[in-house]
Amino acid sequence: MKVTVEDCLKLDAFQGAQVAAGRTELNNEVRGISVLDAADPAEMDAEKPEKSEILLTSFAGVREDAGAQCALIRQAASQGCAALAVYRTGGAVRKLEDQVIRAAEEEELPLLIMPQTAGYSAAITAVMDRVLYGDNFRNSLISNTIFHLLNFEKHSNFQSAVKEAAINNDFQLILLSEDFNPVLTIETRHQATIQDAIRLGRERGVEGDSRVYTLIDVNGVLTYWGPVTIGSEKYYMFIVDNEDSYTAGEITKLAEIIRLAMGMWKYTPERDARSEFIKALIRGNKSLAYTLQEEAKIDGADIVCAFFSKGLAKTTEGQLFADFEKKTDLEILKITENDETYGMILNVGDENLRMQQQGDCVTLFNKMKESRKARIFHVTGLGSIEGAADAYKLINESWSFVQSVFPYKRVFTKYELTLVSNCINIQIQGGFVKKNYAELLDPFREATDHKGRQLLETLETFVLDAGMNSGKTAEFMDIHTNTVQYRLKKINEMLGVEITGNRVIPGLTMALALKRLERAVS
Repeated sequence: MKVTVEDCLKLDAFQGAQVAAGRTELNNEVRGISVLDAADPAEMDAEKPEKSEILLTSFAGVREDAGAQCALIRQAASQGCAALAVYRTGGAVRKLEDQVIRAAEEEELPLLIMPQTAGYSAAITAVMDRVLYGDNFRNSLISNTIFHLLNFEKHSNFQSAVKEAAINNDFQLILLSEDFNPVLTIETRHQATIQDAIRLGRERGVEGDSRVYTLIDVNGVLTYWGPVTIGSEKYYMFIVDNEDSYTAGEITKLAEIIRLAMGMWKYTPERDARSEFIKALIRGNKSLAYTLQEEAKIDGADIVCAFFSKGLAKTTEGQLFADFEKKTDLEILKITENDETYGMILNVGDENLRMQQQGDCVTLFNKMKESRKARIFHVTGLGSIEGAADAYKLINESWSFVQSVFPYKRVFTKYELTLVSNCINIQIQGGFVKKNYAELLDPFREATDHKGRQLLETLETFVLDAGMNSGKTAEFMDIHTNTVQYRLKKINEMLGVEITGNRVIPGLTMALALKRLERAVS
């Protein structure tokens, strides 16, 4: 069967390629593919590229010489090449000059500009698979797999059928939920752990929406990753080639066959017990969490931290989590929707390192906040299912308000969350307690309007934002430090106390937080 340049452009390896010239000749036959290293037509003539080949090049030897690039294009056309694919534009070649594109157009040679992230190997593998085998593979992988997957007489369900197909064809299959928890595991060998594979998958960013099956080497085990939709739910599937027997094209075809078989068997994955465990705790359903504990393989005593984050890109978050798990004896469970993530951090190492692990969690959250849009709310130092459920309750009650009370912070601990939660309860209940706190700030009302507002703003910034540091207060307010010192002296005189005193600051902090909260909700 004839393979054309247009056929090749439909391959995943050419996804995002732009046809800069020769669009009318996309029906050129493709019989092979090779790399063009020549710096001039004479060298190219010596290399003797085959007729009907796609040539891959970055013009590395002539990156600054548009004339030489034109000469190579003309030579390629004269030798009957099917197309020329240019890689790393913006890098090796800063930009293809207009005269280079014109030369290809004049020679009627398809000129393809590849995405900056594309590499030679994927294109070579994909094109040769298509040219040599088309839709017929060189081994019995597909036919053998189909035989087992569609043997409805022998097997009672999809899981049994795919397990026999895997055993007979020497591959493994792991299906993960959208939150990267295993929901179907067909293992025929045990050379690497699923958790190692998941961590590396996150590192490589397979949580994106790419249709391409990504090859990842997990400690010498070749795995191929890609997304799959079952019903309306998104999952990730990775296939392990036990003996490195198959090409990427064959694995992609195998994945497609397995996906179709899931539909024919009306297969529904088992529930993601780990995600359901987190959801139960978020809802405060402790009894359900206890019921799911064994199925999810989670010991409540191993729960180090519960957290909620928003505003962080999924790929950035995935990379940070993967790095964190690699460097610590901690594991992250999470459920993510859009840019919001509920998660918990589990101890999978030495329980005697609990204090160090809490410090590791804080380090992770500080790295997450480097994205200025990110906000992280966490309760660290747990150790039980009850503690995790209470932590999520505290986070859910207060996360939307704590940002109004502490507008300059991006990581919020149980201390800020507890303070704001208490403020919310006081605000709702009103009465005597609220009145007492409000009266602590009465002296500012008695001052002239402008002066009172100015001093109150300074006190709020000093206590709630700057950690009682006058230098930071000056930075936040964009005024001189001496001005801050002068105002703080006036505040001491107005209140009749030393505001940094141990017996003064707790009540003053609560009064100021209530004031900000009242403004936010009014």
